[in-house]
Amino acid sequence: MAISPGSDAAFSSQKSSLSESPRTKKYPLTEEEIFYMNCRAAYLTVFKSSLENIISKDQLYLALQHAGRNPSQKTIDKYWTPQTAKLNFDDFCIILRKEKPTSKAELLKSFKQLDVNDDGSILHTDLYKLLTKKGEKMTQEEVNAVINLADVNADGKFDYIKFCKLYMITNEQCLKTTLEKLEVDSKLRRQQFGSHIEGFPERDPSPVPKPSPRIIRKTDQETFSNKGDSRSSLLATSRKFKISVSFTITMEANSNRNSKLTEPNSIKEWQCVQSKGCFFLEENGEIISHQYRMQIAQRSMVYLTIKPLNLSQVEGKPSPWLSVDTALYILKESENQANLQLMCFTELQTREVFGWTGELGPGIYWLIPSTTGCRLKKEVKPITEEAQLVCRDETGELFLTNEFRSTLSDIFEIIDLDGNGLLSLEEYNFFELRTSGEKCDEDAWAVCRENFDTKKNELTRQGFMDLNLMEANDREGDPRDLWVTLLSMGYNKALELTEACPFVIDIYADKCKPRIKAVHMEPCSGQLEKAICKSVLDKGDAKSDNKVIIHINNELSKNCINNRGLNIFAVEVAPKSAMVCQHVMPLDERQEWIYNCVYSLIS
Repeated sequence: MAISPGSDAAFSSQKSSLSESPRTKKYPLTEEEIFYMNCRAAYLTVFKSSLENIISKDQLYLALQHAGRNPSQKTIDKYWTPQTAKLNFDDFCIILRKEKPTSKAELLKSFKQLDVNDDGSILHTDLYKLLTKKGEKMTQEEVNAVINLADVNADGKFDYIKFCKLYMITNEQCLKTTLEKLEVDSKLRRQQFGSHIEGFPERDPSPVPKPSPRIIRKTDQETFSNKGDSRSSLLATSRKFKISVSFTITMEANSNRNSKLTEPNSIKEWQCVQSKGCFFLEENGEIISHQYRMQIAQRSMVYLTIKPLNLSQVEGKPSPWLSVDTALYILKESENQANLQLMCFTELQTREVFGWTGELGPGIYWLIPSTTGCRLKKEVKPITEEAQLVCRDETGELFLTNEFRSTLSDIFEIIDLDGNGLLSLEEYNFFELRTSGEKCDEDAWAVCRENFDTKKNELTRQGFMDLNLMEANDREGDPRDLWVTLLSMGYNKALELTEACPFVIDIYADKCKPRIKAVHMEPCSGQLEKAICKSVLDKGDAKSDNKVIIHINNELSKNCINNRGLNIFAVEVAPKSAMVCQHVMPLDERQEWIYNCVYSLIS
């Protein structure tokens, strides 16, 4: 059974046990302090720390459930608008103030409206009509989950008095358990909880937090309206008690489990093409990259590799991204781009190089680079000193600093996809789309060629440097626009490449010369995730006609990291669709790792 701990209705029952602490013997906890303590308890049931943000509707839904709020979809949509990127702990507290928990009296009142005989029960037929025909409708399976609860159903009737009692007891017990866990765990006691520290003030209660500007509101009164029909509370409460099924998957692996990548013996006689590209980490944590079309003229043995591009220019200093996992997926285009069949991927590895060897028939293939996101994450290290990009000489002329020129040279290497030492208009436009969101047209490119060093109608490295110097001069030395470019390319204020991972793709074929062209820069999870899910679903029937919310718990895993950065989270799967819930890999590939996942169907 999926049960959500925490509700204000149960807060008062905890006062006696909380007052036994040394602090409360001297100064009893105020209502405000109890409220924040329970907010933290609910939040930390979902997140490792209250410093973490809610970054999806799924997480907001789960956190509110653990706070005893049982939100309807209408309520979730009220606080998570299309403009919302994330909510923090303070936002969560504000929502809990506005969305009061359902009390036992309110629940009884809602159910009593259907109790035609006034005997504390509702006929299953009447309950079914209400929940499937009016308001926010439930499916037949959802209603059956409520009707099949053994403790509150008998002889074709739903005992709502028992249900309400069970609901309140369960909330109270879950809250108590969560609070006891916080009291025992010294690490959690020492954590900073958003803007509220663990230690309470000596006398004054914690201040009311200010609303986060990330929540788009018309007015607080309109958006945070506490009014709602009693049926919404009934619906959300009923949904809370669906049957939950859990599974545990345990897997062990050693560093030598995978086969080693080896080159074909006759590789020197094969024809080869190469292209570069880059993974870029977006603000929301999504990863985008170049995607390619490859043409094979005749059936050939093919050897493909992908590896991080080492841009280090300091002898003995390794590239920070040689440890980032990379993969290349090969999808066959049959009739059109929308119909892609997953063929293979670079599953063999030798150090940082991932590869695949096999036979491919003639045709068009899509090459989609991928990284799990387990190791390419948002930087958390604060930058204390900003690098200098431009200076003025004795005459007042602007020039680029050596450090900035070195960084621009690295950027040139990244965007020079074919590696010929020149930038074509197509290559330059990938750079423009990434940094400004706009393309450079033929006329503008002609002006660029007239004013900057070019060769064979393509921009040279020196021309690229001069282009950036001109931009600095246009802003009279103000580096803000230059920083926009650098941050977009994954560099931090210390000119370290921390949020991007450039890579190199090499393709060899024994019968013909492959052709490869970068055609898009899109999220890695787009076409690739669809193809992976289709490949899995083709092996079995796993589709559902209803929306599904799945709770994931990885707490028992050892030596593992995942792309979400959380051990406990929830995902929502739309009806008749599929998605990849998480990517998991060993934290240290040299040591044994155990992946233990418990996932529960909660909706």
